[in-house]
Amino acid sequence: MSDQRPAASGQQPAASIFDQTIPAGDGFRGEIPAGARFRITDLEGNQAVDTLFFALPDTAERYDATATLQAQRRVYLTTGSRLMSTRGRALLIITDDTCGRHDTIGGACACESNQVRYALDKRHMHACRETFLLQIADGRHGLGKRDCGHNINFFMNVPVTPEGGLDFADGISAPGRYVEMRAEVDCLVLISNCPQLNNPCNGWNPTPVRVQAWA
Repeated sequence: MSDQRPAASGQQPAASIFDQTIPAGDGFRGEIPAGARFRITDLEGNQAVDTLFFALPDTAERYDATATLQAQRRVYLTTGSRLMSTRGRALLIITDDTCGRHDTIGGACACESNQVRYALDKRHMHACRETFLLQIADGRHGLGKRDCGHNINFFMNVPVTPEGGLDFADGISAPGRYVEMRAEVDCLVLISNCPQLNNPCNGWNPTPVRVQAWA
């Protein structure tokens, strides 16, 4: 992209490791070195960004939702949250967040869940799990279907009801809001820019997002 203005946190776009716009329903795979800053920007607002993190070079260590919830002692992520690994260390730390809340428990949509939650004829619709699988289909990082575990849903609003249930609600993000993280170790990031049309997580209208990283 041609925007050369400094990011709000002082990062210069021209010095980025990568700077890419992910179309609605598309995916992304990128490597983030330790110490780098990684940012996801919700360009048009109310877009859910399903995200997985793995340590490098050993991707057997990856984001652990349960350990992250225990470390935060809260369901949602925001500034200061540590994204914990299956080996009990922080993969990344959220350093700047203009949205204020990100989901850890809603999971990724799949063809099977679309069918169960909505209707039999929704099975054919593209879903985040399929996007993740497409991103790792070349086998480059040694990942397979079983490695697509529980993910973070950045910008997605999933309230927990008093009875302990989940409600997929309209988003609380807005155009230009972002979340920025510092990588504590070398990381691989996989993203599915959610194509979901059956609930309001994307405001019923999936839109693009921007991903950037600075060393």
